[in-house]
Amino acid sequence: MIIARPQYLNKLNRYKDKDLIKVITGVRRSGKSVLLFDIFYKHLIKDGVDKGHIIRINLENEKEKSLRNSTNLFNEVAKRRKDKKRHYVFIDEIQYVDGFEDVVNSLKNSNCDVYITGSNSHMLSGDISTALRGRSIEIRVHPLSFAEYFAHVKGDKRDAWNDYMKYGGFPFAATEKGEQAKIEYLNMLENTIATKDIIDRHNLRHPELFNAVYNFLCSNIGSLVSAKKIADTLKSNGYKTLTADTVGNYLTYLCESFLFYKVCRYDIKGKAYLKTLNKYYISDMGLRNAHLNYRQIEVTHVLENIVYLDLIRRGYSVDIGKNREKEIDFIARDSNDTYYIQVSYHITDAEVKERELSSFRKIDDGYRKIVITMDDDPFILLENGYRKLNAIEFLLNENALNIGW
Repeated sequence: MIIARPQYLNKLNRYKDKDLIKVITGVRRSGKSVLLFDIFYKHLIKDGVDKGHIIRINLENEKEKSLRNSTNLFNEVAKRRKDKKRHYVFIDEIQYVDGFEDVVNSLKNSNCDVYITGSNSHMLSGDISTALRGRSIEIRVHPLSFAEYFAHVKGDKRDAWNDYMKYGGFPFAATEKGEQAKIEYLNMLENTIATKDIIDRHNLRHPELFNAVYNFLCSNIGSLVSAKKIADTLKSNGYKTLTADTVGNYLTYLCESFLFYKVCRYDIKGKAYLKTLNKYYISDMGLRNAHLNYRQIEVTHVLENIVYLDLIRRGYSVDIGKNREKEIDFIARDSNDTYYIQVSYHITDAEVKERELSSFRKIDDGYRKIVITMDDDPFILLENGYRKLNAIEFLLNENALNIGW
């Protein structure tokens, strides 16, 4: 069953026929290929495009492996063109092609509307952006948001939330029936991304060290860490040869594969980014839970991770806030506003509530200050104009941050 992705379809449609190469990125199996080869393909046909003017090439397909050569790829597209009219060219997993930049630039300049997908952020490095001559737009595809997931599974919101928190939002996992089927799929996927996309790609000679760092991040989502801190911790656990430089490389590889996102700290008073200590959030909770064999659920950190992912899906720029000696979970900015956000599973306990709200104090810039919790009660007004927002309401309502002000 194909799950509709209207948010991404709208983006693709917005840039259709624009003089830009559409670069669709994201972690493996997040739905990039289905979005392009099925959902957008059917949309184009419905919109009146002749099937013969849509060329689809999947470079992960064994039958099209020879097209990983840039010359062969260009010649194959030329061979499939019916005439000189506008053609729509879809190329899946373009990172397999050395020198793909020249190919897609040439196609774009030959009356082709070009769409490419990739699972590695090297595709959008400065060098490649230069090679694409500034004529590209990135569309980042994430696993299903909770809103997308719930629209598919329906039923009781809390039951859906519990499953989503445990198994995440990969589209195929969402369509699998039964706990065992979901677990088997996530185990396969988790091993594939870590092994195929990182260990094999970078020819890592000590996979046990990489796996130790990977395991550390999975166990410490939402915690302030640095390469040195991770190296020191793992050395004390027996990984004596691990260095901070090696950890730094592994962290880069994990983010390049879109498996993790690095979030920097911003000093609100000093109005500057801090160079030490960052947080890492995983791209999907199902992967993290599969890696940890469904141990260490830590519901507040899981909720924090899910809130972060939804903020970046909505287009916010997100940082960790430093307010003197206090930490604010997220500073979320867009072109219109800035929000200070704390995330806590519950704040019914007076001590927990005080800890969360104290992070907002002495900030007098007038921006909205919100605590996102799983508390399900009507009392949303907090002291000093702060607001409480139910997490499920936030996840299901794109405008939730602006309600009640």
